[in-house]
Amino acid sequence: MTQQWVEGWVWGGNVRPLLELLSRYIGYRFDDIDYETVEAALPGTDDERPDGWYAYPLVGVDRVVQVRLANAVGSDVVCVEIFGLDTEELWIRADTLLSAFASG
Repeated sequence: MTQQWVEGWVWGGNVRPLLELLSRYIGYRFDDIDYETVEAALPGTDDERPDGWYAYPLVGVDRVVQVRLANAVGSDVVCVEIFGLDTEELWIRADTLLSAFASG
């Protein structure tokens, strides 16, 4: 496995389900406190600034996945980068989540 990260975007309303499902895949229970933390940070983000991204670690049973999020300026889209995808299966799942939550 060479590529250990994936990037894409999701609709703003899909940030929580994305993080909940991704967390489930690594053995972490993403809860209300996690989401409140992410939700509070998102308004100050900006995908056009290198320092405008918010990073949130998801610490699972035996792996850590780092998720970076930033609002796309002028839209309802949140840009996402996911790092620490140490298996092909996890990479495929993360990539699929990004595709699914960018739909509709």
